Amino acid sequence: MQLYNTLSAEERTIMIDDAGKQRLTLSFYAYAQIKNPTQFRNELFLAWNPLTVLGRIYVANEGINAQLSLPADAFYDFKNTIENYDFMRGIRLNIAVEQDDFSFLKLTIKVRDKIVADGLSDESFDVTNIGIHLKAKEFNDLLGDPDTIVVDMRNHYESEIGYFTNAIKPDVDTFRESLPIIEEQLSQHKSDKKVLMYCTGGIRCEKASAYFKHKGFENVYQLEGGIIEYTRQVKAESLESKFIGKNFVFDHRLGERITDDIVSNCHQCGQPCDLHTNCANEGCHLLFIQCEACARAMQGCCSDKCVVIIQLPEAEQKAIRSGIKNGNKIFKKGKSDVLTFKNNEQSQAIDIEKEPTPNTQHPIPNTQHPTSKNSKTKKTFIGKGTHFFPKPSVGQFLIEENEIKIGDKILIKGSTTGNQEMIISQMFVNDLEANKAVVGDICTFKLPFRIRLSDKLYKLDA
Repeated sequence: MQLYNTLSAEERTIMIDDAGKQRLTLSFYAYAQIKNPTQFRNELFLAWNPLTVLGRIYVANEGINAQLSLPADAFYDFKNTIENYDFMRGIRLNIAVEQDDFSFLKLTIKVRDKIVADGLSDESFDVTNIGIHLKAKEFNDLLGDPDTIVVDMRNHYESEIGYFTNAIKPDVDTFRESLPIIEEQLSQHKSDKKVLMYCTGGIRCEKASAYFKHKGFENVYQLEGGIIEYTRQVKAESLESKFIGKNFVFDHRLGERITDDIVSNCHQCGQPCDLHTNCANEGCHLLFIQCEACARAMQGCCSDKCVVIIQLPEAEQKAIRSGIKNGNKIFKKGKSDVLTFKNNEQSQAIDIEKEPTPNTQHPIPNTQHPTSKNSKTKKTFIGKGTHFFPKPSVGQFLIEENEIKIGDKILIKGSTTGNQEMIISQMFVNDLEANKAVVGDICTFKLPFRIRLSDKLYKLDA
């Protein structure tokens, strides 16, 4: 009886692509008394694995916290599996704002002490005495109240790319760190102010609101369903979004676009940017914000040292990272000393006119300021990805508008792929080598990176 994921990410990617089905990314949580979390965990795996549910799920004596994806046509079968449990009947499922068929590539269900690491002793207070839930319109109305203090219950790397205006945003790495900081900061306003909290999907506020009420705060409110549900209601009811920027999410997308505002900066050069990425050096894997210019010049890395390492043979890279524990470094997310702008508030901007000189010894990127010429580049939509290959080698696109030809400069853009530019030197159109592709053609390129089916293809014109 299979109770654990047995496929690699690459194998699962091929299966998703071959299935050709649209997938839904969603999240939900429920606090409940679960007597045997291990048995509950195994039951979920046996029910979800045949439906090709993929995701990261935590279960504990106190309940369940789930972020996952599933084929859209299996949604109601999936819903039936969770409604077999009384405490999940009628549960709100937060459907992602932006969809990506490859948001999750494994089904991982883990038994934990807590479904959110809050560092609290639940026996010391009533965890069911929670704050007042507010829908989007009510939340917007209360934001305008001068006696309201709005608090972001997320971590620094989440609030950095998007937030509600005037929110208190604790500079913390973990949820548990934020609780005593917020309590101390608001200690003089336990009775005279309304404390209005929000987080990604609502789960952190559920525990935090009970904790702050226990600590003597009299007027505690929380955004029902978090930023995800707020955005859905804003769109459905044609409300003004008081949340600006992107909502950080914990899957391969690393963010959902809520408004067009870019409220953060590249951690390397300081240019406006809100694209999170992980360092291309697998022995580092640091999460940070990197613009497309720095991504090209730094080859997706966070530092010159990592640029050097990724040029080495794979066997040497494995030897370097063998035995190294990077958990804390990754956990700090965007606070590494190597991130020049993030730490020094000074830009050592990357030259986007120059590609780094290939050097198998120690390739170090050039660092100059971007020119205004590149900022005026016009991009024209061409098409979207139609096939995904698990190894960096080939990208295939359907030409939906306009045309492209040999010599054109193109941009391949996606939430996971980032922004990749190249000049077409060779292409295959409908499986034959050709000089031009027009609307309706299937165009294939050799690429040094992987694409997603959600990636878009643009032509760049200066």
